[in-house]
Amino acid sequence: MAEVTAALVKELRDKTGAGMMDCKRALGDSGGDIEAAVDWLRKKGLAAAANKAGRVAAEGLIGVATRGPVGTVVEVNSETDFVARNKEFQAFVTGVCELALDGDGEIASLREAVFPSSGRTVEAELTHLIATIGENLVLRRLQRLAIREGAVFSYVHNALGPGSGRIGVIVALESRAGADQLASLGKQLAMHIAAASPLYLDIASVPQSALDRERGVLREQARASGKPDAIIEKMVDGRLRKFYEEVVLLEQIFVVDQETRISGVVEQAGKAGGTPIRVAGFARFALGEGIDRHRPDFAAEVAAQLKS
Repeated sequence: MAEVTAALVKELRDKTGAGMMDCKRALGDSGGDIEAAVDWLRKKGLAAAANKAGRVAAEGLIGVATRGPVGTVVEVNSETDFVARNKEFQAFVTGVCELALDGDGEIASLREAVFPSSGRTVEAELTHLIATIGENLVLRRLQRLAIREGAVFSYVHNALGPGSGRIGVIVALESRAGADQLASLGKQLAMHIAAASPLYLDIASVPQSALDRERGVLREQARASGKPDAIIEKMVDGRLRKFYEEVVLLEQIFVVDQETRISGVVEQAGKAGGTPIRVAGFARFALGEGIDRHRPDFAAEVAAQLKS
């Protein structure tokens, strides 16, 4: 009987797409024989996900959850938008968001956490859901915000269920004010973030690489005017301010009144409430952003080449 090592478990997971504990159990019951373990998993319906793992999953749901000074936003993808209306899928997204509140913000840790309704790990629960629904499903990413004082607020755009939809936002407001005092501002800021899509919290948060790249583009654009170098640099500085207004949350113009910077909105709310408020962080997930939805159909390519 072969020893059930971590490497053997990993090999079986890669081969079948089943959860870690299921793979360990399958290898134990199969004497460490990989092929026998594959059959064991197939008989249990736990290897059904393997055939679907290569398919593009760019639909699904963004889920959010908050609990006082902690908030999470999670993306779980499916192949079709039809699945987003599936109650089991929605329940999985909700459960994962709630679990992430008590986690460390790492996707790997979340996959190994115990899913409350089944006792399986999140990864094993997802594998079970893949076999049930019949589509490739992917727990893609998560972000967790936690602060000492204040509260985290959320907003979901195009909601399809409680706390889930196509765009999800969480924003952390650090303040000695109570959550009730912060609620109105928190909701408005979360909705603004959903609409305005900021990339960074403040100017100091903009990476130097992004700033250098933008300066390079703006400098080349300014040179086309034929102005002297000294004037060009002033033009670049002026255009950089516009860049900050587009990508930096605190520099953006509030979508509600179209005239006040977000930094001013937060400052005014603090004065009105009698205690300072600071935006400590935010996260905005839009469903499927950054996923390459095109997957070559190699069978079709070969068939076309044969015909030609």
